[in-house]
Amino acid sequence: MSVIEEERVRGAVFKDINAEDEDQQPTVIESLCMNCYENGSTRLLLTKIPFFKEIIISSFSCPHCNWTNTEIQSAGRIQEQGVLYTLQVKTKEDMNREVVKSDSASTRIPQLDFEIPAFTQKGCKCEGFVSRRATDPAVAEKIEEFIQRFKKLKEVEEEFTLIIDDPSGNSFIENPFAPQKDTALTVTHYKRTPEHNAALGIEAEEEENDEKPGNDLDAMRNEVLVFNTNCPECNAPANTNMKLVQIPHFKEVIIMATNCDSCGHRTNEVKSGGATEELGTRITLHLTDPSDMSRDLLKSETCSVLIPELEFELGMAALGGKFTTLEGLLKDIKDLIVSKNPFMCGDSSTADRAEKLELFGQKIDKIIAGEMDVHIILDDPAGNSYLQNVYAPDPDPEMKIEKYTRTFEQNEDLGLNDMKTEGYAEK
Repeated sequence: MSVIEEERVRGAVFKDINAEDEDQQPTVIESLCMNCYENGSTRLLLTKIPFFKEIIISSFSCPHCNWTNTEIQSAGRIQEQGVLYTLQVKTKEDMNREVVKSDSASTRIPQLDFEIPAFTQKGCKCEGFVSRRATDPAVAEKIEEFIQRFKKLKEVEEEFTLIIDDPSGNSFIENPFAPQKDTALTVTHYKRTPEHNAALGIEAEEEENDEKPGNDLDAMRNEVLVFNTNCPECNAPANTNMKLVQIPHFKEVIIMATNCDSCGHRTNEVKSGGATEELGTRITLHLTDPSDMSRDLLKSETCSVLIPELEFELGMAALGGKFTTLEGLLKDIKDLIVSKNPFMCGDSSTADRAEKLELFGQKIDKIIAGEMDVHIILDDPAGNSYLQNVYAPDPDPEMKIEKYTRTFEQNEDLGLNDMKTEGYAEK
């Protein structure tokens, strides 16, 4: 079976959730009960959540001991980067946030020294837990103390931190203030380690190259490299083109573009071709004319985007690296916040939230049309982002470029604090 045929079969198996679809019935499989070791039944449903991904819903029930267990497993693609959510829970409203936790994510509450590791069983056997409490008073006292502390956190009688670390990038914590910045929630995207890839079942490709690095760079400058990949929208086979490009008045960057023949989705990603700069860069542009929308723009993975008039901030790595126009960036922001928001549909959607995000989308449209007086700020601690100066080589009267020294926290996010660059000379 070819790859394309496999994707067609996959599309027929995973169907959108539809309560009126009578043909979408779960598959029943006889399974061993892990509680009484008699035979029970597992119901499997392969479906797709709109604006999210393909999932497998499994529900086990045992008629002998009445033990039940329900799980949801991701059947979609693993994201290009892992994601780390850090939520400061301060009020009871924070307890109402929608959370999507994949099975590859670990959950921690530092104040309790408590952690649920990734890929652990979601159910537990209460009988063994209770019997140990009865035979070991010391353990029972510690367990009771932990439970009471946990109840206090549940009622938010004291502040605590919830951390979800998902190398697959498929977990989410809701931002109820979207599109405004959530001061209680920090989202960090990161590159997976070889250990993460091994746990996710991803085989790292070993690159063997006997040619000199200089020859490789010369080849990249003179040709477009093509390699096979999957579409990030429909997961169908697609091709990604990669080329090393020199941006005038800036530096070399690597541009990767993916076009999908199946669904028509197009995306591009940019990687910096140089090293991290000694100073960070903050670019502020005052939009005064619709023609500003045609300015070329390079947003690196480490760049955050701010629109002060909308009280909006897009964190680094949220849209990845992009080489586009200012209009293209604003449209991508609108799609990310409004169209592709997983909390804009189903039970997670509320009229107030939908109205707020719809209003944000209308403001973005007004900015693109030149009907709003706003400032666009590109803040890149690595100094690898760029916004076209249409007056070059003369200064742009509407654009201000500031160089600044990175803070310790910014160096920590870039991995520079642990980077050793001295003492490697041969003795």
